[in-house]
Amino acid sequence: MTTHLALLRGINVSGHNMIKMEALKTTLEAIGFQNVQTYIQSGNVFVDTEEENALKVGFLIRQEIFKVFGHEVPVVVIGKDDLAICFRNNPFLKEKDIDTKKLYVAFVSTTLKNESINDLKISQFKPDEASIDGSRIYIKYAVGAGKTRFDQKYIEKKLNVTATIRNWNTVTQLLTLFEER
Repeated sequence: MTTHLALLRGINVSGHNMIKMEALKTTLEAIGFQNVQTYIQSGNVFVDTEEENALKVGFLIRQEIFKVFGHEVPVVVIGKDDLAICFRNNPFLKEKDIDTKKLYVAFVSTTLKNESINDLKISQFKPDEASIDGSRIYIKYAVGAGKTRFDQKYIEKKLNVTATIRNWNTVTQLLTLFEER
């Protein structure tokens, strides 16, 4: 049995793509996922399955959400090791007196090259900062996530990927939940 973490993008935001977590849990259990556990309303779902391929798990979840709820919801699926690496490799945590409330991680659907940072043209968003590490983009917002144009839509457009962003507190909580499973 493999545990996967599915990060759903754009559900329960400003009244759009509304899905109750209990209904999502029941829906995913009905197609064979086990030990389904959700964390907060923004779409973080742990599932256990015999399927090891994360892309296939994401496809199955996306397909079932569309079938049951009628929402086209992008999904990025990651494993415990990936989340642990994410936690260890955040370059902004090395800064003295870092405000973790300004730290975010964009999880993307494919492994990026280090040169992809150039495609993001992050300098036009100064003083926001970003760093790429595999299929993650670490972000440090100067003011806040709600006051920048360097968001998931921009990342997706520039890099031609699916992306979903989580704040550092959520990343920390998700790793704790993974370790408790």
